[in-house]
Amino acid sequence: MADTKREIERKYEATTDTTVPDLARVPGVARVLDAGTADLDAVYYDTPGLRLAAHSVTLRRRTGGADAGWHLKLPVSPGVRDEIAAPLGDDVPDDLAALVRARTRGDTLAPVVRLRSSRDVRHLVDDDGTLLAELSTDTVHAQRLTDGGATATWTEIEVELADGGDPALLDAVDKRLRKAGIRPAASPSKLARALAETGTPPPAPRPAEPDGTAGDHVLAYLRAQTDKLLAHDAGLRRGEPDALHDLRVTARRLRSALRGQRKVLDRAATDRVTRELRWLGRELGADRDREVLDARLRAALDTVPRTLQLGPVRGRLKRWSTAHSAGARGHLLEVLDSDRYLALLDRLDALLTDPPLRPAAAKSPKKVLAKAVRKDHARVAARIERALSLDPGPDRDAALHEARKAAKRARYGAELAAPALGRPARRLAGEMKALQRLLGDHQDSVVARRALRELAVQANGAGESSFTWGLLYAREEAEAAARERELPDVWARARGRGLPG
Repeated sequence: MADTKREIERKYEATTDTTVPDLARVPGVARVLDAGTADLDAVYYDTPGLRLAAHSVTLRRRTGGADAGWHLKLPVSPGVRDEIAAPLGDDVPDDLAALVRARTRGDTLAPVVRLRSSRDVRHLVDDDGTLLAELSTDTVHAQRLTDGGATATWTEIEVELADGGDPALLDAVDKRLRKAGIRPAASPSKLARALAETGTPPPAPRPAEPDGTAGDHVLAYLRAQTDKLLAHDAGLRRGEPDALHDLRVTARRLRSALRGQRKVLDRAATDRVTRELRWLGRELGADRDREVLDARLRAALDTVPRTLQLGPVRGRLKRWSTAHSAGARGHLLEVLDSDRYLALLDRLDALLTDPPLRPAAAKSPKKVLAKAVRKDHARVAARIERALSLDPGPDRDAALHEARKAAKRARYGAELAAPALGRPARRLAGEMKALQRLLGDHQDSVVARRALRELAVQANGAGESSFTWGLLYAREEAEAAARERELPDVWARARGRGLPG
């Protein structure tokens, strides 16, 4: 994968007459050094419908300056982006194109804007000469490469934190600049401003916060989760440690919302999306479950005294793990590049663009969402009570697993409703999370015992001692029994958090 850095910066409005105040008076800054000027020439790429710009993603090919090359910038939070760089070349690098495939959906990436900038650079350094931040004053000439080739010119100031710097420095610089009458830029990026001033801008950002009706709340939640799905897609492709887990959980949240809000959204239109989210969850789940199981077995083996590790147990576990994880990453990327996955993303967009709202969507969110939360809670109660009525064994294990899935759905439903219902929903979500965690530990033990039995059989067949695997199996049985003993008390607390009415 290409090189990545975290970019933390602030942008400000300026004119050719703007005077930057003395920033050596900012706490922590000892000197401001003139770092010269640079002429930059950047061509920004996007789809015909500006899909990247609509998600605040920028892809450019830039010459001039110290970092000539291809740059892809992915938003993290306001003023914070991850910049992925690739060597200069004529065509969009395959690595960068893959990172935005969930957003481009197969549309062609082509030049849309050219920005030529004259950059005056100053370095803010401490007493030791260590770079704290870079301040640049850019005179920008923008040319639209589509829609008639309109142009625009402006000046702006940009302050970028040095790698590993303290973000509090940007606050101190901001205070100094504002005191001098310099105000934050209205546009989040040069590209956004260029598009707005030279022709048709990208589609307006979708509402981030719920407002008004039950339908507004549900759609705001679905939009937020869809945006997270796209972000985690890029994270998984980049190999981020928790991206697979996060992507899987986001797919579950979307599916749970569509299933749980059938009074708000017409299931005739959403059931296909729900089925496809289930498919995605299964495809992602196998590899994630192997990750969790492998970590659990390794951690368990680490607790066994060396004198009780009979036979080549670590080698056996390593070979078993390798066999079960072979080709896992390749499979994940195949899923993310598949037509089926991209079609699912298109369906989510279509659902949000033209939502299939039912009459209840126009009603008060407190009434509609509370009813859905109570229904989810009742489902958990029924499954817990059934599980507790069974004797310990495979049937109870299966029933507890079903209760876990119901608790997860109830948790997500309560989180969706929390902006409208407030503290009662947040507290219920917290109790459902605790219940889900306990039942998850129990299910992990069930799965671990299956794996330990398989390892024991393999070891025995190879003429190795199976003692250690049996020891770990017995420990997992004890862990599962302990979780079952804890369940009535945890459920009593969760049951008491049900919404009134």
